[in-house]
Order: sequence, then C-alpha cells, then structure tokens
Amino acid sequence: MHIKQSEFEQLVSEAISALPPVANSAMDNVAFVVEPEVREAKAEEMHIKRGELLLGLYQGVSKVNRGSGYFGALPDKITIFQQPIEMLAGNNPEKLKEIVFDVVRHAVGHHLGFDEAGIRKYEEEHGIKD
Repeated sequence: MHIKQSEFEQLVSEAISALPPVANSAMDNVAFVVEPEVREAKAEEMHIKRGELLLGLYQGVSKVNRGSGYFGALPDKITIFQQPIEMLAGNNPEKLKEIVFDVVRHAVGHHLGFDEAGIRKYEEEHGIKD
C-alpha cells in the first residue's frame, strides 16, 4: 500500500491528536517530520543493518533530562518513516493507521523521558500490542 505523503502526514496528525491529553499537554519543543525512508547515513549512525526496519526516530533532549540551562534549543525531532510502515501494513488501511499510531505514541514516550523498557511496560499495562 502506498499513499500520498500528504495523506500519510494526516495520519500522523491524527495520531498526535489521539494521544492522551496528559501526553499532548506535556509535549514541549518537539517537531514531527515525515520522511519516505531512513537515509543511509542515519541508518549507519543508528547501527541499522540491511533488512532491519526503522519506523520512527526520536532525536533530542527528553523532558526529564532538561535542566535549568535548557532554553533556546532547537526542537526535538520525531521522524516517522513512511515506506517501512507502509510495507508492514501491506494493503490494509486499518493496519497502516494502527502502526502509525503505535509509532507516534512510542516516539512521544521517548520525548517524555521513557526508556525502551518503560514504554514496553506502559504498553503491556494498557493492553497496547506491539
């Protein structure tokens, strides 16, 4: 399944809007970006091997790690990669939406200060499948 980037960006916007109000209000100084796929240099930097998929990427200083000297900083960046998500979804629009929502929620968790284990625990406690 392949949709226009503008339609994919709309799904990302819907996913952001669907976050729990506490998460939405806690987000600060963060920008969402949609890219078609992971650039080769970034994949090497992230140690992503050929054949592995990266669906989303959080880059920045999480909210819990911002000290008193945090001001005037560029926004954190959450990148959502369209092609790998579409590949996983196959031709299923509902699966596409589900994956986008999961990836956005996961990346926002990192922005808010959760590590991988913390996000997995939250997902498990709330019945959110991987």
